[in-house]
Order: sequence, then structure tokens, then C-alpha cells
Amino acid sequence: MISIIGSGRVGSTIAFLCGSSGLDNILLVNRDGKKAYGIALDISNAIPQTSSISITGTSDYTKIAGSDVIIIAVSASMHVVSRTELLHEHASLIREISSKIKQHAPDSKILVVTNPVDVLTYVIQKHEDLPPKNVLGIASSLDSSRFRYILARELKTNQSEISGALVMGEHDDSMVPIFSNARFGSKKVSDLLTGENMDRIKSDVRNYWKSLRDSHWYSVFGIAKNTFAIAEAIIKNHDLETSASVLLEGQYGLTDVCIGVPLIVNNDGIKQIRTINLEKAEAEALYISSNRVKENIHKVFALGT
Repeated sequence: MISIIGSGRVGSTIAFLCGSSGLDNILLVNRDGKKAYGIALDISNAIPQTSSISITGTSDYTKIAGSDVIIIAVSASMHVVSRTELLHEHASLIREISSKIKQHAPDSKILVVTNPVDVLTYVIQKHEDLPPKNVLGIASSLDSSRFRYILARELKTNQSEISGALVMGEHDDSMVPIFSNARFGSKKVSDLLTGENMDRIKSDVRNYWKSLRDSHWYSVFGIAKNTFAIAEAIIKNHDLETSASVLLEGQYGLTDVCIGVPLIVNNDGIKQIRTINLEKAEAEALYISSNRVKENIHKVFALGT
């Protein structure tokens, strides 16, 4: 069973993708149980005729018992200017949810979508002392998708021609697009772009969400599809190479912080954190990015939010 906590735009879209593909039974949990019920009622009509899955909506957390995957897509407010603005409010909310998960579904794989995702992935894991392999923050795979799209646009090609487009670090202004890993066909994109080009692309990737906001839209479909892909790998138990925010314990020379890194995920959760070669400037930028996340983690724990 897949439990989705939060039935806003993102949560309901993830539920639709899971339901319309017949992936697994779905439970929508929302503070407004009637809203969750209504969304479940609607998505029920998108379930394939050949599928035996069900979808239900509730406000009752006890029903998450037995969940294989729990996706956290809650939001305390729709009025966001910065991903760190709602840091303390969301940290408090995440702690409440993590306690309920530990009580009712302690062995589930937890996918955190709520921002700031790196800090909250750390909070939920540390608050209930959950196994590191079971908790992932979904963001860097989305940032990597945006990086791939922008590279394709810059190089005047389609996205299928771009491989290895990876973004690491914080899901915010210090994220690190890894140009050294990206390829256009067999060529390194860094050999095809000027320093000015790469600086502009880096800025475009970091500010992508602001472009959505300024266009009076939200990040919905991209994050939902990336979350669905990871949930599918867990449910179907196939190895998926992706990237996510996870607890580092020495990888890339970093410890006690959650940031986006490349990894392999399957039914066991995080099968392997992949180590790739970084150029010196990229490694330094990743270190700075991890410190940004640590600063926000310290703020949360210092105030006891």
C-alpha cells in the first residue's frame, strides 16, 4: 500500500499517477478527511479496468498501518517566497507526522516532498531514529530533470540526447549542477559551452521554481512524476538510478547532513549511494551547499521547533 499524506496539488497528482497506472492500493490522508475522500472518489475513475487496486481518503492516521511506501506532501501554507521561509512551521508538522509513522508504519519507506526537503528529510529521520536507507527526500531528481531540459534547450536538441545531467546538494539556491557528468551524445557538455553559458544555465536551474511562480503556476507535474518513479521502483522492486536527498555518512567527504546525491533505490529503499568523480570547483560548491543545509538544521534544533 502507498499512503500519501497531504492531498494538495502535488499529493493528489502523485495519487493520480499511482492510481491510473494501477501501481498499488492507495491511501490519501489529509487534515480535511472529506477532501481526501472526494479526491479518492475522483481518482477511482482513472484506475485501469484490469487493475484490482483501491484508493481511499481519510483523516485517520491509524489506517497507514502496513504501508510499504509513505509519501509526505503536506504544506502549512500556499504563500511561499523562499523555501526556507516555512522552515520552522514545516519542521514542527513533520515531527508530528514522523511520530505517527513510527507508531503505525515503522518499516515503511518514506519519501519526503515537503520543502525545505533536505532539512525535513534530516528532521524526520533523526526525530524517530529511522533507518537511513528508508528515508529519501525527493527533489534533486527534479532539479536534474530541469537541468537536462535547460541543457537541451541551450544546445538546441531534444532531452533524449542529453545524459548524465545531475544536480547535487541543497534543493535551493546553492544546488550544484554537475556539468562534468553531463553529455550531449558522446561529448561532454562542458566542452560545448562557454563559462558564461554555464553560469546562465546554473542560474536558470536554481531559479526554475521562481519562473513557475512568476508565471502564476506551481511545481506539480515534475515533482509528482519523479516521486512516482521512485515509489514504483520500491513497489515493483527494480533498481532505479536516480538522485535524492539522503543522510550522508562520509560519502563525498560529508557527514550528518541530508543533501541530493546520485543513488540506486529499490524495494529495500536506498540500495547504494553512488560516488561519481567531481571537478574541484564542483566538490567545493557541494561542501558549501551542505553547510547551507546544516545551518538550517541547526536553526531547527536550536529552537526546538
